[in-house]
Amino acid sequence: MRKIPLRKCLATQEQLPKKDLIRIVRNKEGEVFVDPTGKMNGRGAYLKRSQEALDLAKKKKLLERSLQVEIPNEIFEELKGYCKDE
Repeated sequence: MRKIPLRKCLATQEQLPKKDLIRIVRNKEGEVFVDPTGKMNGRGAYLKRSQEALDLAKKKKLLERSLQVEIPNEIFEELKGYCKDE
């Protein structure tokens, strides 16, 4: 059986399988992208695919702190599209 890669959600601190999380990446130029493939180069941070995790990350500026860069609102809008409504 293959080992499932686990990652920690920034907002909820849960260890979850990588496929249940969405990756946000900052590249060398300081640009921020949503990375659905999980393979882009750069510093990555993971968020659970839920609205509550997204709201928490936005409120506490967790992505800014983790990626050390200002996160544009468009990124949060894009992330909303990846959220699974439980």
